[in-house]
Amino acid sequence: MARMSFRAYPFLLLLSVWWLWTAPASGQLKYYNADDFPLYGKISEETETRYERLPAVLRTVSRPPLWELGKNTAGLFLRFRTNSSAIKLQWSLYENRIMNHMTATGIKGFDLYGLENGEWYFVNSAQPAANAMNNTVTVISNMDDSEKEMMLYFPLYDGVTALQIGIDSARFIAPPAIAAPVREKPVICYGTSILQGGCASRPGMAHASILSRRFNREFINLGFSGNGQLDYEIAELIAAREAALIILDFVPNASVQQMQEKMERFYDIIRAKQPRTPILFIEDPRFPSGKYNLALQREVEDKNKTVREIFERIKAKGDTRIEFISSEPMIGFDHEATVDGIHFTDLGFMRYAGYLAPYIKKYIEK
Repeated sequence: MARMSFRAYPFLLLLSVWWLWTAPASGQLKYYNADDFPLYGKISEETETRYERLPAVLRTVSRPPLWELGKNTAGLFLRFRTNSSAIKLQWSLYENRIMNHMTATGIKGFDLYGLENGEWYFVNSAQPAANAMNNTVTVISNMDDSEKEMMLYFPLYDGVTALQIGIDSARFIAPPAIAAPVREKPVICYGTSILQGGCASRPGMAHASILSRRFNREFINLGFSGNGQLDYEIAELIAAREAALIILDFVPNASVQQMQEKMERFYDIIRAKQPRTPILFIEDPRFPSGKYNLALQREVEDKNKTVREIFERIKAKGDTRIEFISSEPMIGFDHEATVDGIHFTDLGFMRYAGYLAPYIKKYIEK
């Protein structure tokens, strides 16, 4: 083997120094506090910490399970832009929840989307560690150096107490340059575990998030697992925020008695402060397991009969800005759209979003 000339060493040394100086700083990351970037999906800014859904004043008002679910970050998302080749996240969880029928990514992970030609495209998810309160995950790497508009969805069934975004140290991260989605007059959704996102495989697949991307409009997710029970303070909260459309999807959690006692008052609280905002009432889904579970089938039928009767009573008073949506074709008829006969898979959420889209389009375009 031929030996390298001693005279070549100074040249190689200079070449190495030059390469280290000019090479992109991929792998050398700098972290930025996510508090510096706009957060969407909150109905109130008066929360105890930044990353939660219910205002602090409800701590002593709401039922304890409802208050705790307000700590879950379902529907929250962050907007920023960057030219970094890589994006990394460091985050701390509120409780590190584990569920046996929902992915960890959906429960306590993040979803990153990028904006191209007016459309949002999935980039990748930040998958949490198996059992850790603190996580560090590279979401994407090896991107080009063009400036990109990004959207980051928060966990659906856990809370976030701290979040940092890591990028190449030689690149920049900044607030978005494009005002998307539209924040003026959001769509406010109130409901149950299905609205909260159970059991989407990742945060961006909850139907409210799908619809937000589709209509370029901020959606506010007030889904509370097992606790969409027509609490009046939630009606007050909805009423205080001017909306383009309000979607009420509480029937899976509210009993017949609760609807008889509280539904009309819940509506009255909202209508008193938002006299012209369209309101959609949605039936209980026809759950696939109800085909064989006759008790569940009767329960759904009784609830849907009740909600329809109360809706008709409200409508008879002259309100022309309410609409009733049947749930029959909501997620198809092949029984393949749930994980447990009740909670939706990604397929169920895509079908549900597609089913609601024409109703939403009618009011958003107006």
